[in-house]
Amino acid sequence: MSTGTTTTSTTTSTATSAAPDAAPAATLVPLRRNWRFQALWAGQAGSTLGLQIIDTAYPLLLLALTGSSTLAAAFGALQIGASVLFGIHGGSVADRYDRRRILVVGDTTRLIACASVPLAMALDRLTVAHSLLVAVVVGATIAYTGPVRLLAVRSVVPPEQLRQALAQDEARMSGAGLIGPPLAGALFGLGRAAPFVGTALTSLFSLVVALLVRFPGRPESPADTGGAEGTRTAEGAALAGYRYLAGSALLRPVLAVVLLINLAGTAMLLPVMVVLRGQGTSDAGIGLALAGEAVGALAGALLVRRLHRLAGPGALLLAVSWLTVPVILAPLLPGGPATVFAGLFLVGLGVPTLRVMIDLLVFQQVPDALRGRVIAATMTMFTVGMPAGTVGSGLLLDHLSPAAALGTVAALLAAGLVPATAGRTLRRAAWPEQAAARTAA
Repeated sequence: MSTGTTTTSTTTSTATSAAPDAAPAATLVPLRRNWRFQALWAGQAGSTLGLQIIDTAYPLLLLALTGSSTLAAAFGALQIGASVLFGIHGGSVADRYDRRRILVVGDTTRLIACASVPLAMALDRLTVAHSLLVAVVVGATIAYTGPVRLLAVRSVVPPEQLRQALAQDEARMSGAGLIGPPLAGALFGLGRAAPFVGTALTSLFSLVVALLVRFPGRPESPADTGGAEGTRTAEGAALAGYRYLAGSALLRPVLAVVLLINLAGTAMLLPVMVVLRGQGTSDAGIGLALAGEAVGALAGALLVRRLHRLAGPGALLLAVSWLTVPVILAPLLPGGPATVFAGLFLVGLGVPTLRVMIDLLVFQQVPDALRGRVIAATMTMFTVGMPAGTVGSGLLLDHLSPAAALGTVAALLAAGLVPATAGRTLRRAAWPEQAAARTAA
């Protein structure tokens, strides 16, 4: 889950464009006929689906090659680690160089890395070291292309259609998360090389889109970003994105809450699997139960505008966060996998709303010369809690029963949410046009 907010805005027009109630201009082309957006969206969908496939297929491959669950888990750990490590530089590169060229180079690199696996299999030369090196390369390409993909799609959409475009983008992520794992398993059943051939093809499709579709490739000059502030951010180091986030009184609690949610959400997965397996649930049943969040997020993409009208950004974040607490305990209730699916579905409904909130209240408010670094910093902050959650769940299960481990995770999340809820910052957070109206009054 990715969320974040800020009250800083660079221009009145930018803040107004993010308004939930912004009226579309009469001359706007319907989003479905905006071929640049739809093509970039399709390229991103292919890229995301490919990543979902290899995230499932690589552990299966390494487990088949070595029989070691540690090495099987190493792929994901190395991929995330590389993404976090290179993320700081990736954001800086997006703010200094042609973004379209970065996308082309990144997609080409990932295509070569992914295609090398079935080629090595065909030559009977695939090794564990080769597989783990691919994990590092894929993680690095995510760090460099991730911020650019977010900026590319948003650069070809009029401000009045931004919310609709972001909701469609959420459908891409949720759909890939739902389809990718079972598709990877089905391809793996056809042959060990099949998932990796499929991933290479999705990378090729994404590369072709990047080559064919033009979008604003260079960030604005420092003079266009707001005087001294623009010059300072353009000349700032790679850590400027983190300093921007840390400098916002609103973003500090937002990032803390999201980090807690990601950590707790990751930490609950292994105990949930153990509990469901202890109840006699099959592996397929466990997979279907855990798919509840992806299904909920797919449905939640249709509710973004309504939920944004219903409450402010901070209130929405707190609502979804507190809902996560009882969901963590859902495996302990009657109903087994059906109860887990239902709980995750409910949480998933709010995920697109929070992600779109990030785009509207953070990314679209940041000066363009700094935007890549802020996006990279945000992505890193949201990712870093995941490996910590995985390690933490393993440590808990070494000393506690699965039920006690889930109770501990839920209690820690609740304790972390109390200060954020008691404070006024999140509860009083407003959308940009509301904040502008208060300032004008």
